Amino acid sequence: MLDLKDLENRSIYIVREAYAEFKKPAVLWSTGKDSTTMLWLCRKAFFGKIPFPVIHIDTNYKFKQMYQFRDNLAREWGFELVVARNEEALKEGFSPENGKFECCTRLKTEALRECLEKYGFDALILAIRRDEHGIRAKERYFSPRDENFKWDYRDQPLEMWDQFQGLLGKGTHMRIHPILHWRELDVWEYVRREEMPTNPMYFTRNGQRYRSLGCEPCTLSIESSAATIDEIVEELRTTKAELKLPQTPRLCSKRNQSLGSHPSGACS
Repeated sequence: MLDLKDLENRSIYIVREAYAEFKKPAVLWSTGKDSTTMLWLCRKAFFGKIPFPVIHIDTNYKFKQMYQFRDNLAREWGFELVVARNEEALKEGFSPENGKFECCTRLKTEALRECLEKYGFDALILAIRRDEHGIRAKERYFSPRDENFKWDYRDQPLEMWDQFQGLLGKGTHMRIHPILHWRELDVWEYVRREEMPTNPMYFTRNGQRYRSLGCEPCTLSIESSAATIDEIVEELRTTKAELKLPQTPRLCSKRNQSLGSHPSGACS
């Protein structure tokens, strides 16, 4: 099993490879632990500065703490923040009440597609991990998407001897996954080691905390007494933290309740 230094080195290598390979890369950021770790690794890869834009997909339904954390960290770290919003869908009144799939498609996927078309990004760096779900185990570090944002896991480029293929067709883009080989526990141990800024929603309040962050109507808390990063690490080492339905009904599927949503980007 790789230690934190090995995990970090491999991720930084992949980030640098992506930056060298593509003309206009960007990194997606949800303000969660995984994507904030991704930003931290990007800063380390380029000596304290992120040399490409940071995209935040804003559905208008995120927790206010997420917006506060986003704006404060963008100001503190001085990166170029691009906020992607589907203003047309918001004017039409789209919300999770329209159905999760339709809402995510309009407010996340279409918002990101418009952002790529506007800025011409040809590669997106995401903070997904293989341990999140079985389908993620089929992902590659460099994972192509077609003009419709579709991913064909049966037709992916080979990745041998740390060589990654960056060739793309017209209208397509590449997804880059530098922390694909990390576990949730690895992320929290790294956050602790690096003393990284952390969204306070991850810490217990009245016996509940959030394990992943997303839109407020669709994000569930879990029962937990973990009030510090040390306690979260210990909780992950000794227990299987199971998400339990809150008393207030939510609109997301059980799969997304347990994993958090990664539509066109990564919630974490």
